[in-house]
Amino acid sequence: MPAILGTLLKNTIALSSKLKKEKRPFRQQQETLIKLLTKAKDTAFGHHYHFDKILKSPNIVRSFQENVPTHDYSKIYREWWYRTLNGEPFVCWPGYTKYFALSSGTSESSSKYIPVTKDMLKAIQRGAIRQILSTAHFNLPPELYQKGILMIGGSTHLNYNGTYFAGDLSGITTGNIPFWFQHHYKPGKKISGYKDWNTKLNEMTVNAHKWDIGIIAGVPAWIQILMEKILDHYKISSIHDIWPNFRIYVHGGVAIHPYKASLKKMFAKDVLFIDTYMASEGFIAFEERPNELQAMKMILNNGIFFEFVPFNENNFDADGNMKENPETLLINEVEENKDYALLLSSCAGAWRYLIGDTIKFTDTKRAEILITGRTKHFLSLCGEHLSVENMTKAIDLTAKDLNIEINEFTVAGIKYENLFAHHWYVGTNRMIDKQIIKEKIDNYLKELNDDYRVERMAALKNIFVDVLPDDMFIQFLEYKKRAGAQSKFPRVIKGKLYEEWKEFLIQKGYDIFKE
Repeated sequence: MPAILGTLLKNTIALSSKLKKEKRPFRQQQETLIKLLTKAKDTAFGHHYHFDKILKSPNIVRSFQENVPTHDYSKIYREWWYRTLNGEPFVCWPGYTKYFALSSGTSESSSKYIPVTKDMLKAIQRGAIRQILSTAHFNLPPELYQKGILMIGGSTHLNYNGTYFAGDLSGITTGNIPFWFQHHYKPGKKISGYKDWNTKLNEMTVNAHKWDIGIIAGVPAWIQILMEKILDHYKISSIHDIWPNFRIYVHGGVAIHPYKASLKKMFAKDVLFIDTYMASEGFIAFEERPNELQAMKMILNNGIFFEFVPFNENNFDADGNMKENPETLLINEVEENKDYALLLSSCAGAWRYLIGDTIKFTDTKRAEILITGRTKHFLSLCGEHLSVENMTKAIDLTAKDLNIEINEFTVAGIKYENLFAHHWYVGTNRMIDKQIIKEKIDNYLKELNDDYRVERMAALKNIFVDVLPDDMFIQFLEYKKRAGAQSKFPRVIKGKLYEEWKEFLIQKGYDIFKE
């Protein structure tokens, strides 16, 4: 019976996928914005910016852009969201806001409180269903649709202050899983409610043998740690020894490339890697079809209106802060292979809001993108314009050349001999000469980025590399009390966090390069 049901599910998914006929990207976005403005016109934000007049204008999209300013978190929180957090209804979106996603992007300092409305939760569920429907393109066996789905997320035991609940978005969404999905969901309500991350990992490990897992979803670093614990606990050589039907890994949060080699060593069968783009602000994109780049299709008709800010000196300062009145492009105006910062307006009450990620389009007709980094996680001390995408690619190529795994790394820009240098911290458990890693990374970056190559002959005088055990990065997250399903180590480290990182390494007894 399960096999028959699995076949029916697969055929239904395939048929739904074939019947789906989408409108053009700009038309989808235009209709989305109209729906958002219509629903929010009677909020305080809607009254202040005259949404009713915008909806009557000949060009609604342009009128919206001309009348509503852009926001970063500090601005929208200071002017609007603090009222929502205090329990006031109809501020930026109709009704009361019951949930807030805590987000800091990486292991940075103070948390941001991102509103999560009922409409956003429904939009996230619709996005998840669309991703399931898209698996028809991957030619998966029917029985997979009857297996468990292990989702490594934040605690469903949220903080409650009498007015609202706050926690990881993954914890909020998991606590609101539809009843029809609960049979497939693992690790289940009890384990997902644990707040202590190590307790949760241990409980998942000792219960792993009870589950028949087909799909795993989560941030790569923590998935790797869980799998390593399972292999050690059960004294097995492959995760497929305990989960023989595991076929799909849905990942997100960071680029998967540095982790692939380490993960594949724990697999005995082929596993399909599928990328997804879920931010605290909503479900943005997912890998809809097999493609070499693992590019993701943007969800353009699901409660989010997107704008794209060219990521250059005209629109951002040297620290990655967006300037006043930046140039903004629409989905029909973007070009392929150019970096854009994402602005979104959403059914959670975000309006022309900078989420901090940078993306590039690989296919504008399909609206397919790759995440290239963060607006504040890049290096351009002297015009080298080094993106996280460049860094990740150089690390990936270096690891392949040296036949080692490098899962974690971070880079700092420093002053050196009255000019500048880059200081890399590379995580690997193999003994390797850091001079060799330095030369490899440096040479690959020169090939990948012309600006970097030019500056290495001018103001960027040197690069330095310290090689650390892989788990040192995780230990720092624990030291900062940031261990958890959505915590990620920043690829570019700056300011106070960088000073704390150096102090932490010295306390651990590492003789790192001193600037």
